[in-house]
Amino acid sequence: MEFSTQIVAVACSRDRGAFEVLFRHFAPRLKAYFLRSGAADGQEAEEMAQETMLLVWRKAALFDPQKAGAATWIYVIARNLRADARRRAWRSVALAGSDTEAVTELPASQPGSDEMVSSAQDEAVLRQALSTLPQEQRQALELSYFKDQSHVEIARKLGIPLGTVKSRIRLALARLRAALGGEEMP
Repeated sequence: MEFSTQIVAVACSRDRGAFEVLFRHFAPRLKAYFLRSGAADGQEAEEMAQETMLLVWRKAALFDPQKAGAATWIYVIARNLRADARRRAWRSVALAGSDTEAVTELPASQPGSDEMVSSAQDEAVLRQALSTLPQEQRQALELSYFKDQSHVEIARKLGIPLGTVKSRIRLALARLRAALGGEEMP
């Protein structure tokens, strides 16, 4: 599902229904992303996911579907939020140290055009890698990650055993990692 239209609706008319669609889809994924990327616990990951979605609401007018996809744009916001949290933690540790330590100012984390282009290129590479998967694997992966369905729901929907669903998803992820040069996906 493409979410660009929902972000544009939020930007143009502060459409709460469109934002709810975005929130329901991205908030759980963002929480998992923050947990994987070093959040202290589920509470912190939940707060960061909510803060990311709040920034999506506030910055929706800055979204340009010609520069990046909706998911790419949202994950850039999340990544920048995570980086800001790490900087704050680093500064508090540095300030708690000796008085002679100098705290260097780190650059602001607003995504530049080069970062947005890089994210758009990453998204294009991921789309290409997805298109090379066998249809059965791609379908199971899309239902799990993009439609947020449980493995049991996927098995029921496709009329296949649960183990087959898990195998297809595992194989699809392995193929994607190989196609992407072993890099982890967000």
